[in-house]
Amino acid sequence: MIRPATAGDAAGCAAIYAPFVRDTWVSFETEVPDAAEMARRISANSASHGWVVADVGGTIAGYAYGSAHRTRAAYASSCDVAIYVDPAYGRRGIGRALYAQLLPILAERGFHAAFAGIAQPNESSVALHEAMAFEPVGIYREVGWKLGAWRDVSWWQRLL
Repeated sequence: MIRPATAGDAAGCAAIYAPFVRDTWVSFETEVPDAAEMARRISANSASHGWVVADVGGTIAGYAYGSAHRTRAAYASSCDVAIYVDPAYGRRGIGRALYAQLLPILAERGFHAAFAGIAQPNESSVALHEAMAFEPVGIYREVGWKLGAWRDVSWWQRLL
């Protein structure tokens, strides 16, 4: 079941996110946020953009959210999106279901364009974004240093 996130989902979201921060370059964060920080993020992003979770029998299997794209006023109708699915629940359509709920929320809140940054390589994320009608718009080469190497980020866009 895909539903709006609550502060009660923070520990589940933090648990999913932690290995992406700690063990991969998928996230460019270097410090794992705890449940309290995740609750703060859920509250802030739910109010302004939207945050949804995949609840499978009481277990959070994944989440997706929107956030501000840039701070300049003319960017206000654009947003960034992010999605994280517990690898134990991969290849079950959860990513598509999360975006199918989140993207209409963003459109209803007046956002015109959604952008996703995908640290490379990440074939599964590229495939998900292509399946959800995102189009590639460019690559930031060697934009981040993580796990002992420079990392590229490809940027994807979908008009809402």
